[in-house]
Amino acid sequence: MLIDLSIRNLAIIDTLHVPFQPGFTVLTGETGAGKSIIIDAVNLIMGGRASADLIRTGAEEATVEAVFALPEGTPLGARLAEAGIECDGELLVKRVVSRSGRNRVFVGGGLSTQAILADMARELVNIYGQHESQTLLRADNHLTLLDGFGGLLPLREAYGALYADYRATLDQIRALEEGEREAARRLDLLSFQASEIREAALHPGEDADLERERGLLAHGEKLLFASQEAYAALYGDDGAVLDRLAEVKGKVAEIAGIDASLGPLMDSLADAAAQLEDAAMTLRDYSSRVEADPARLERVEERLDLIRRLKKKYAPTVEEIIAYGEEAAREMELLENRERTRGELDAALERLRKELAAKGGELSAKRRAVAKELQKAMEREIHQLAMKHALFEVAFEEFSEPRATGLERAEFLFSPNPGEEPKPLTKIASGGELSRLMLALKQVHPESDVPTLVFDEVDTGIGGATSALVGEKLKRVSRGQQVLCITHLPQVAAFADHHYLVEKRVEGGRTATTVTPLEGEARVAEMARMLGGVTITDRTLEHAREMIAHGAGA
Repeated sequence: MLIDLSIRNLAIIDTLHVPFQPGFTVLTGETGAGKSIIIDAVNLIMGGRASADLIRTGAEEATVEAVFALPEGTPLGARLAEAGIECDGELLVKRVVSRSGRNRVFVGGGLSTQAILADMARELVNIYGQHESQTLLRADNHLTLLDGFGGLLPLREAYGALYADYRATLDQIRALEEGEREAARRLDLLSFQASEIREAALHPGEDADLERERGLLAHGEKLLFASQEAYAALYGDDGAVLDRLAEVKGKVAEIAGIDASLGPLMDSLADAAAQLEDAAMTLRDYSSRVEADPARLERVEERLDLIRRLKKKYAPTVEEIIAYGEEAAREMELLENRERTRGELDAALERLRKELAAKGGELSAKRRAVAKELQKAMEREIHQLAMKHALFEVAFEEFSEPRATGLERAEFLFSPNPGEEPKPLTKIASGGELSRLMLALKQVHPESDVPTLVFDEVDTGIGGATSALVGEKLKRVSRGQQVLCITHLPQVAAFADHHYLVEKRVEGGRTATTVTPLEGEARVAEMARMLGGVTITDRTLEHAREMIAHGAGA
């Protein structure tokens, strides 16, 4: 929902700030006051084309900022979060139009692009009455609108799931139909790679184990001699450390026999002797295991060289090389069993084709039945909106091949005048007619995921009881969505929850547009102006009050 709009240096607007509320809001004012400029500003926020002609005379750039309420859990909010744009329940969109041509777009405070803004804005606002950014003018939307009206979206989703399986199977078959020569080359390569990796008989962590072993083998002689010499010094040689320590223990024992205070020293010497004897035995065992084996060292080096070559060819780690070999073997199996696999895929494709035809046929039949219901409902509504002879139709065009949305496309056709064939909306409908068509569609199918609807020119060519009916219908739509409407008719404005007056004033020799919220007698006065023109009487004022009271009770 649009909750705030700020405009600076756009056309005749100097600085303008308009807060918006839920429900039905009208903007009224004299012709040329600047109401259409506000629509232009919203269109810019929706990613519409920008022109330097929009910039106020004397300014270098124009700026439009809008704040939208974005409740948690909406699809758009989720997409923005994935893109790193934080919303916190509100989304700020800013558009800057510069005379230099350096136009800029900001979404959530960060730079963005016009294309991204336009795509995103379709989920925020729809404008009806201009020839940009309209659901009805995009024929691709008509099928979705038809399916929504008829409650066919679950059936369409079921068909879409079947279609996704069908396309995936078709893609697998096309991949399998790769040229035989290319398949043979691929099979030869995979066979060589899988064989080379299999014959290497690698195991996880082997390279690290070999590196450690190579370090030991490369220094085998040094390790052997050093461990043997250390053992001899401790235990094996004449006058070894342990022999000398035994002599020391004997001397201290004599002293301790006389002076008992040296008893603890005897314990310390005994512990030292035990630890040194353990160390000597460890060195003896170690020296017996040390190998100075040049042949083994050569084999380790060759193994490490093989692993290095495999890493260079396939993957940076032994574990990834093993995985590569396993994947190559699986692909080989697929290629070697092409005929069997192709047969299975052909059978699956045929089954899916039949299911798709059945489900698509069911969807098509229901669409045609729903199209008749929509046609009747739409004509009933538009006939009430001062288009008594208008015709509305849904035309279908069948596809030669199934598509994700079904077996056909749909397009809405319209004829506003008797004797004219219904034609596509883009070729025949005026801005006011489009607004009323959308208003009619909102009556027959009120559900929508676009929270804000802007109606411009909806009252073109109507008056009297019809205009009051338009106001009542807009009020009804606003119970589910925010509705903004520019109108010249008091019968429409009377139903508004919020009323803004757009005025053009001359200040300091410059023309500027202002927007003022109206309540109480100020609103009555504006309604009276719309009713009576230049001359406003007590009776006109009373009539205005009655209309507002009637609209409030609707």
